Amino acid sequence: MATPLSSQSAIAQLQSHSLTTLVQAEIERMILDGELQSGAKLTESTLADQLGVSRGPVREAFRMLEESGLVSTIKNRGVFVRDVPLQEALEIFEVRAVMDLYVGRKLAETITPAQVKELRQLVDAMDQAVKGDNARDYHRLNLKFHDRLLELSDNAKLTTTYRKLVNELSLFRRQNLTPESMAVYTREHKQIVKAIAAGDPEAAGQAMFQHVMNSRERTLAYYRDRNTAGEPAPAKAVATRSSSRRSPARVAA
Repeated sequence: MATPLSSQSAIAQLQSHSLTTLVQAEIERMILDGELQSGAKLTESTLADQLGVSRGPVREAFRMLEESGLVSTIKNRGVFVRDVPLQEALEIFEVRAVMDLYVGRKLAETITPAQVKELRQLVDAMDQAVKGDNARDYHRLNLKFHDRLLELSDNAKLTTTYRKLVNELSLFRRQNLTPESMAVYTREHKQIVKAIAAGDPEAAGQAMFQHVMNSRERTLAYYRDRNTAGEPAPAKAVATRSSSRRSPARVAA
């Protein structure tokens, strides 16, 4: 039986861990919502004051956020929101496309009617965000939609890896969503749900794979247009796999 001292210690540790998790979640939200921009320096004292906590949970939250790919620590300089270069983003798209191929195939074989209904409700909510020209809500719902697809695949290892990739892409892609580009993404989401609901593994896998690769192409097109306009790209882009030009908007897949 635990002694009172050890029990108190365990409770204190649990409370500290829970607080760190809450702090980590709030800083993550601030990053993904764009309140903390890519490249921004994060300081323990500022965030601790802002969140009403001590610096310890913030310090531990930084470590967790670095593991999830959202921040990086630079020796003798501090902690910064990651600034993902174009080349790295394109590579992430390719890895994620293969993972989504698997997710689509599996869900087409295992999805339930209730789960299909849930996915359709998320797509409908994204439609409303498009109609209201609400990029912030759309971005949040888009992340929720893809994360729910991932959860339904019921693969813990895949989930951990995939979420890290999505976090890294979120740093790169949130800006420059337009009503036109959001409408394109939503049409692709509807095709994904339709194929999954039909129980067609090949069609579902290809729909998810192509959705991500289309996003990769749109990203390249966006930066080509920036270069044409005289704006420097953040990194040298690799050659596209398709010669067709896509909508010049940053991806939100």
